[in-house]
Amino acid sequence: MDKIVVRGGAPLQGHVRVSGSKNAALPILVSSLLVGGETTFRNVPGLMDIHSILDLIAELGVKVNRSEDAITMDATTIACVEAPYDLVRKMRASILVLGPLVSRMGRAKVSMPGGCAIGDRPIDLHLKGLEAMGATIRLEQGYVEAEAKRLKGARIVFDTVSVGATENLMMAATLADGVTLLSNAAREPEIIALADVLNGMGARVEGAGTPEITITGVTKLSPVEARIIPDRIEAGTFMVAAAMTGGDVVVDACEPKHMEHTLNKLEQVGATLEVGVDSVRVIGPKTIKNVDIRTAPYPGFPTDMQAQFMAMLTLADGASVIHETIFENRFIHVSELKRMGANIVLKGNDVATVKGVKRLSGAQVMASDLRASASLILSGLVAEGETVVNRVYHLDRGYEHIETKLRGLGASIERVKG
Repeated sequence: MDKIVVRGGAPLQGHVRVSGSKNAALPILVSSLLVGGETTFRNVPGLMDIHSILDLIAELGVKVNRSEDAITMDATTIACVEAPYDLVRKMRASILVLGPLVSRMGRAKVSMPGGCAIGDRPIDLHLKGLEAMGATIRLEQGYVEAEAKRLKGARIVFDTVSVGATENLMMAATLADGVTLLSNAAREPEIIALADVLNGMGARVEGAGTPEITITGVTKLSPVEARIIPDRIEAGTFMVAAAMTGGDVVVDACEPKHMEHTLNKLEQVGATLEVGVDSVRVIGPKTIKNVDIRTAPYPGFPTDMQAQFMAMLTLADGASVIHETIFENRFIHVSELKRMGANIVLKGNDVATVKGVKRLSGAQVMASDLRASASLILSGLVAEGETVVNRVYHLDRGYEHIETKLRGLGASIERVKG
């Protein structure tokens, strides 16, 4: 199993280019199932999760062509409506095929999904929504089976904000009979990106980016070409790396307007920012200031940036309090940061007090999930000595060549093949 070896001490300098968004690409790639024809998407990141979803789409009979700069899919014929366990277990986003398959094909059989161990993320909102649209749902032997001659428009009120359920039901509603209203919908930029692609296909989606999304069903969608938006979490990770190493880095090909809370917190810790149209220059502070953080659904502070900020705040002047409100097991990385000398006290599963220390020490650490992996690498960039991050397959699910990009900024980092 691969490892990442980091030797700390070098302030990062230079330019780094952000890849396409994993969280936008996954539902957009799945949306090809709605279309009888050839769709093409560019700026798709080369990640393990992307390979997994493409393997699943191909398993359904879709012709998938991967080139260096684009992915083309021809879903004229869908030969199978079953998403098997061996493919779905690799990541939770696989459940996104459920809505499009039922909407276009009238039925679907999808294994219950797997993914990171960051907490319970049930799919009940997906299923309740499909039931409200007239689908018959059965849960048998670890599979979800859904069937409907044609879905019907409905008013669906989400009990909690769910990105995945919003995406799944938005796609399902595009071919439904009538109007669907999604209330308390997720507002993330990735939701807007998916809506833009669906509308490019001929769908009628209004209100994406607000809590109320209206979808007027159509009888047929057409092929489209689209470009995946930049990954705001990857961009934020490099910005934190620049700030905590006292570096000077320009993060290119990003979308600053998608990152207001992240940028605000970077300024609060003392970083100097120069925000452009599609770039942000981050100059690290001499002393990292303590800040408090509370994660929240977009447009609040993203849970996917919590671990990276925690890594930075281990070196802050003073104590910071982090409230995690999205996932109940998102502090698994705390024990590994403490192995490096961090002073972190947990109160239950949702509150962490981070008391800044003067230095971290390199150590052998174990990655528990995607963003935890990034936090350990960031800590290694500033730790004395050598840090070895084990089980980095989590990292490859969401960061494209992160060690190569960091090395381009002057970091001493390498991947050791296991």
